[in-house]
Amino acid sequence: MPRSREANARLHALIPGGAHTYAKGEDQYPEDLAPVISHGRGAHVWDVDGNRYVEYGSGLRSVSLGHAHPRVVEAVRRELDRGSNFVRPSVVEIEAAERFLATVPTAEMVKFAKNGSDVTTAAVRLARAVTGRTRVAVCHDQPFFSVDDWFIGTTPMSAGIPAEIAGLTVTFPYGDLAATEDLLTRHRDEIACLVLEPAGHAEPPPGYLTGLRELADRHGCLLVFDEMITGLRWSEAGAQGLYGVVPDLSTFGKALGNGFAVSALAGRRDLMEYGGLRHSGERVFLLSTTHGAETHSLAAAMAVQTTYAEEGVTARLHALGERLAAGVREAAATAGVGDHVLVRGRASNLVFATLDGDGQPSQPFRTLFLRELLAGGVLAPSFVVSSALDDADIDHTVDVVARACAVYRKALDDPDPASWPAGRPVKPVFRRLV
Repeated sequence: MPRSREANARLHALIPGGAHTYAKGEDQYPEDLAPVISHGRGAHVWDVDGNRYVEYGSGLRSVSLGHAHPRVVEAVRRELDRGSNFVRPSVVEIEAAERFLATVPTAEMVKFAKNGSDVTTAAVRLARAVTGRTRVAVCHDQPFFSVDDWFIGTTPMSAGIPAEIAGLTVTFPYGDLAATEDLLTRHRDEIACLVLEPAGHAEPPPGYLTGLRELADRHGCLLVFDEMITGLRWSEAGAQGLYGVVPDLSTFGKALGNGFAVSALAGRRDLMEYGGLRHSGERVFLLSTTHGAETHSLAAAMAVQTTYAEEGVTARLHALGERLAAGVREAAATAGVGDHVLVRGRASNLVFATLDGDGQPSQPFRTLFLRELLAGGVLAPSFVVSSALDDADIDHTVDVVARACAVYRKALDDPDPASWPAGRPVKPVFRRLV
């Protein structure tokens, strides 16, 4: 991969970290094996060296229909010829809002933006304004909510964030109603909202989301669902549509635009109107973005939602994921590493874990596994599927995983497994030092 290595050097010379998203960083891949992408189509991408890969986790879960999906591209192209941004709202904003609220009928109003951080922070700001409280409670078992200080201050990368700001965010564990109630009691009348992904790598415990809804109501705080990942992948209406628990506010992004930049803050009309012109209270600076309603991105979102509804995309994602998970588990078991290479999560949102000989999560073994996948033409920081995959792609992936698991077994059996990753291990995104 000489051209990718050269391109990575140029990226680091020009861009801090060599990428615009930490999760795409070179440190997330084995040494000298971080492909720089030339282009993609469907479920495949090509790097600048001409290598072709079956790709998973496309665009950090944003490209769920596959790259350059014709229906989405055509919708975008139509709007580009008509202008993308004006001094007043476009009629496309009405159409996109109507389409979104038809897709997510548990919400009554919506406001669009460009990224998940902005809309989730807007939800927090609105919750603070409505309740008059300053503290925010976030689920500490989930990896990311926003680039803004209220959340990043809770991570190991909190440099530059005043302790006074970080101290206003408290955490609660997923699935534990008693612990959450204890937190709300200890900070009585202080917590403005509970922020969480409604589901993750495991299904919500029975009654959990309903219990959170009741706790929020009883303690006078808002319930905010971050549906960046669950939106569309769990159901067209997200996890709230699947589990039947309605949050006060929710945020969507990622799959909503199939790679185009669009996100949404949605929720109850009486709350959302605090950011509008039809209430008599103090104004809330909810969201105001120059590019939030670019016509081509809203057109992409409408095309995505229509495609999901008409083509049964969510069901297809689940079917593909189930096929992949079964194949990977069988390959791992056959190689004798079924207790070390694990597939977890909902079928539409699979991740994998790599455990060492003691059954502990291992970055060196993840490095080894990723190296073998890349060698086989599989680019997979996760096993999150897109609907563009076909049976041949899944079969190829399982074959490559089987070969990787055979190498994994040899490394486990070696008295000195540290030499197998062949270079520095991949690293977690959130860490204090480089």
